[in-house]
Amino acid sequence: MRRACKLVCGIMAAVLLTGCGSAVPELTQEEMDLISEYAVGVLLKYDKYHSSRLVDTTVYETAEAVQEEEPEETEEPAQAEPEEETPADDTQVVDVSQDEEAAVVPATVEEYYGIPDFTFQYTGYELVQNYPPNAEGDDFFFAMDATEGMQLLVLKFTATNTSSSDQVLNMLGYGARFRISVNGESSQGALATMLLNDMQTYDETVSAGSGVELVSIVEVPQSSSIDTIEFVLRGGEQNAVMKLQ
Repeated sequence: MRRACKLVCGIMAAVLLTGCGSAVPELTQEEMDLISEYAVGVLLKYDKYHSSRLVDTTVYETAEAVQEEEPEETEEPAQAEPEEETPADDTQVVDVSQDEEAAVVPATVEEYYGIPDFTFQYTGYELVQNYPPNAEGDDFFFAMDATEGMQLLVLKFTATNTSSSDQVLNMLGYGARFRISVNGESSQGALATMLLNDMQTYDETVSAGSGVELVSIVEVPQSSSIDTIEFVLRGGEQNAVMKLQ
């Protein structure tokens, strides 16, 4: 500020002393006003406390900036209405899909598998160590022996062609599958064999009016005595149980 005052004084002195040694020139009122305005402008230019703005708006700008930075209020999510409790259902649901031995109305083999022109008759069983029991040398295509401590339970059926013409009996084509339960124990699948008369895989032509012996075999403990036998037919939508004895 002191430097600015010296500068203004110098300007005034230069104007007044122009033409040194001459009389002070007369200035019109307009010229005096211009000089005064110029001097004031110089003073204000070098005044560090002076702001060129008529109104200091920094306060208002700061307030607006703070207001913009304030987070917008978010509406609280509406609370979900509690769901109405449904009354408990006391009905018990039982899954029997895995119960392969679920019995349905007893059926015959021909009825269950839909085999026309044939009837199947259970004729009895035998307990043996090997089957066929009289297999010797190469007289038989296939023979089987019981494992140690076991014996073979051979169930026998007669399949009779009731038509007046020869008929092919293809049990494998009908999807025949059997399980056998002895003395009320859990059932076990009939053994898969290469016997020509295995009831699950038999596929031969049977003459009109004649019958063939078919077998289904499982192993039972050596000391077993047979009281009851249930023959489970499988392969359809539901199992069927034949009580053989």
